[in-house]
Amino acid sequence: MAELVPFAVPIESDKTLLVWQLSSGPTAEALHHSLFTAFSQFGLLYSVRVFPNAAVAHPGFYAVIKFYSARAARRAQKACDRKQLFQKSPVKVRLGTRHKAVQHQALALNSSRCQELANYYFGFNGWSKRIIKDHYRSL
Repeated sequence: MAELVPFAVPIESDKTLLVWQLSSGPTAEALHHSLFTAFSQFGLLYSVRVFPNAAVAHPGFYAVIKFYSARAARRAQKACDRKQLFQKSPVKVRLGTRHKAVQHQALALNSSRCQELANYYFGFNGWSKRIIKDHYRSL
């Protein structure tokens, strides 16, 4: 079954992963890179955000990862949960929880994000803003 991937900022919970039990050893920037590398194997990512754990929790980090595709997010969750992706201890990965009472208006993507999304799903490697005249119409 095909999945519709809109040209909009992904806000749905089924496109969002929460990743926790991330090590306190590396920097947030290094974790961002490792998470991006590990999770982008499953589909195009909209964002990867890394946060320090709360002061009352163990030292370390957690992350929120947003995919454009709900199918890619589900595959990533199943494949990565309780696995040692890039650290010695396993991470926990869960899909976002649904809040049916909250309604959000879809926000359009900016042009560079639209190009990124189109390139990924259509297989293009570049776009042109030039208008190319069709020479065969004038014949």
